[in-house]
Amino acid sequence: MSDQPRRPRRPAKPYRRPKKDPVRVLAFEALRAVDERDAYANLVLPPLLRTAREKGDFDARDAALATELVYGTLRRQGTYDAIIAACVDRPLREVDPPVLDVLSLGAHQLLGTRIPTHAAVSASVELARVVLGDGRAKFVNAVLRRIAQDDLDGWLERVAPPYEEDPEDHLAVVHSHPRWVVSALWDSLGGGRAGIEDLLRADNERPEVTLVARPGRATTDELLGEEAAVPGRWSPHAVRLTEGGEPGAVKAVAEGRAGVQDEGSQLVALALAAAPVEGRDRMWLDGCAGPGGKAALLAALAAERGAVLLASEKQPHRAGLVARALDGNPGPYQVVAADGTRPAWRPGSFDRVLVDVPCTGLGALRRRPEARWRRRPEDLAGFAPLQRGLLRTALESVRVGGVVGYATCSPHLAETRAVVADLLGQFPDAELIDARPLLPGVPDLGEGPDVQLWPHLHGTDAMYLALIRRTG
Repeated sequence: MSDQPRRPRRPAKPYRRPKKDPVRVLAFEALRAVDERDAYANLVLPPLLRTAREKGDFDARDAALATELVYGTLRRQGTYDAIIAACVDRPLREVDPPVLDVLSLGAHQLLGTRIPTHAAVSASVELARVVLGDGRAKFVNAVLRRIAQDDLDGWLERVAPPYEEDPEDHLAVVHSHPRWVVSALWDSLGGGRAGIEDLLRADNERPEVTLVARPGRATTDELLGEEAAVPGRWSPHAVRLTEGGEPGAVKAVAEGRAGVQDEGSQLVALALAAAPVEGRDRMWLDGCAGPGGKAALLAALAAERGAVLLASEKQPHRAGLVARALDGNPGPYQVVAADGTRPAWRPGSFDRVLVDVPCTGLGALRRRPEARWRRRPEDLAGFAPLQRGLLRTALESVRVGGVVGYATCSPHLAETRAVVADLLGQFPDAELIDARPLLPGVPDLGEGPDVQLWPHLHGTDAMYLALIRRTG
């Protein structure tokens, strides 16, 4: 036996309870709702922020950071997945989704914000301790320390295939879009590399909040009195809030006299209202009216001319939203819960008809970034019969000399020109009219006669519009 005295054992460090960071916990909860319940961040986040403010946990800066963490992570999810996959010792599908959410939040703080490296790692590890436990927090710590060894450009050089070898996969990784979406957008946009890169970058930028002053109920001058408010680019009824903010706090919005509406959506309604019709102009139809933005603008424009709008929406709860949006309209209108493919009205009843059809939503990826990861190419086949059925009903519902507007918030050719071409083939007494002159001052509208708006060219969602006149 050794007669050397034993060294006294170092006392164990006392266990330190993890410190709860309300901002990052809220961001994590929002991402889990998006993943687990297929929720949309723009619907989940506002009530979470409101509850946090009511508890006194949040101020405006906290809310801004939480919003950036959620939307920034969702927008760059594909890029961060590729980087995380290079830093873990297993296939990404074997990483538990809650762990992956914490890693993605950490990756965004490291690679997509100005948060210092040490703070980004320590805050993410602390979040992991709170929501995952100490064991998995060690895994998070190890992965984030690997990610922190390089910046975003450096990582993209490692994980993205060279453009020359696979252009679409390169763009998909660098700009965080599924490959099939990159391909579809590129087909619709045409042109070379610069245009598609500009479009994909625009999809990853935070969109401004755009308001609409509903004619006869509010004015742009009233809305321009709000902080950081500037006129819209193209619509005479649009006002942009350049620093975001809470639209519901705007008096005219709270009273329903104004609303939140992308400028592209406003232009679709304005173009239909401005299209020349032959003869009377008394009855207008919005055949897919929910949730009510376009219907409210159309109803106000119709009222100025002594016309009546019928707003039809299949889902009763969405019809209720339409009724709320139209409440207070200065002229007569009616809202019905009806299937637009089985109309509750006689053929040829209307002078103007709008159908803004359900679609993949690929034109609104700035606002709903998570949609890019949910949609699949096979979804197109699911929407196709409904889109064609709604346009067919619209063409049957308009009288000879009247005009139909076919609109969709997707630039995918299968949801735009293919649908219009199919229906024109079935209606020899219908013809496309040039929509471009009906959007005065709007540049880069292509060869026509239909119109495709783009985030990078127009600062709007990628709305599509075709105007069709019944000729006999």
